[in-house]
Amino acid sequence: MNQRIEFVLRALQTGDFRALCREYGISAKTGYKWRERFWAGGMAGMAEQSRRPQGSPRGLREEVVCAMIRLKQRHPHWGPRKLRAVYERTGQVAPSESSFKRVLERAGLTEPRRRRRAVEGGRLWTGRRAQRPNEVWTVDFKGWWYEAQGQKCEPLTLRDEYSRYVLEVRALERADTATVRGCLERVFERYGLPEAMRSDNGAPFASRQGVLGLSRLSAWWVALGIDLERGRPACPQDNGAHERLHGDIARELEGQPAEQRQAEFDVWRQTFNQERPHEALGMRCPAQLYTPSERSYAGTPTALDYGRWPTRQVQAAGQIHWAGQLIRISRALSGWNVGVEPVSGERANVWFGRLLLGQVEASTGSFRRATGSEVPPTGPRRYAAGGGSVRFAPAGSGATPSGTPPNLASELTTPTQQPGQSTTETPN
Repeated sequence: MNQRIEFVLRALQTGDFRALCREYGISAKTGYKWRERFWAGGMAGMAEQSRRPQGSPRGLREEVVCAMIRLKQRHPHWGPRKLRAVYERTGQVAPSESSFKRVLERAGLTEPRRRRRAVEGGRLWTGRRAQRPNEVWTVDFKGWWYEAQGQKCEPLTLRDEYSRYVLEVRALERADTATVRGCLERVFERYGLPEAMRSDNGAPFASRQGVLGLSRLSAWWVALGIDLERGRPACPQDNGAHERLHGDIARELEGQPAEQRQAEFDVWRQTFNQERPHEALGMRCPAQLYTPSERSYAGTPTALDYGRWPTRQVQAAGQIHWAGQLIRISRALSGWNVGVEPVSGERANVWFGRLLLGQVEASTGSFRRATGSEVPPTGPRRYAAGGGSVRFAPAGSGATPSGTPPNLASELTTPTQQPGQSTTETPN
């Protein structure tokens, strides 16, 4: 800055301008530029100026910008993509989508999208991918649509991950736990039980408040010996193949009359499974790979057997009796029994099936929830018992002769009442 000022002051008096430029090591063009800046702005004209061009040959013309703003004012709730599509209908070359976005932001005609924070109750995920039929089933609700009669339709979909076999597409009257459970029971009776079930974090498959995200429905799965696999919140790509199935359903099944809806779903499912070639299966049909599960479903056990560990019944309010105190665990487990693994004199781990729920402390009467990193495969081993029942044995208890599970009581019985409603309290 000082050198420039010194140069222009000498330039006003010198008789050989080019010699002066050579003395300062600049070109004559630069010297003339600095002198003209000094004449126009004085000392302030010597400061560095932005080299950004004043205009662009590819910049949007004023009439184009005005047309874009008029479109936005006419359709205030439409985004850049839709507005650009409307602009193209005029027969003119439309600016890019990013140009629409930039112009509307500068004009103050956009509102930043508020992103909801993704919440999950517990990360039950091991990255497990099916290597054989019935190892992993995936379940979800297809996004709802309105039919011609104005009725809302939101079908439940269930598929085998390995074979892509669609087990069910069912339009349910309600999406509550009882309705979904009744539908799944019919599927279990027909195809048997999977080893794991993958779902999202939404109701009724999971609960944001429950321990490890357990809902009444997913607690029922655990009691049947089905492991839980959940995707990340707001990440449908974690169950991408199932979402791809929903795309097919949207294209081919939306808009069916209500009286024909389920019949159309059943015909479509049969065609998908037995006739439609699948590229990921080497152009084979899912029915060529799928076989029913060897784990048959014979009802829900009234209680879970944890071997040598003491058990406690979860009351309707989600509490258990331990060390003379009522300690709250989770209402989603009401009616089920949990295994209590003594750790020290005052502390004990609480298990539900293969899931470590957390730890109770007798001195404070408190319950500390476990995190998703403490769930299986570190939990009790699972054994299939007669009639499709499931028993759990403490990890590391060793094997017994003839393949008999160690430290197990008699086999579980199937219920004569609704699952999860057993009220027999185990003594302290």
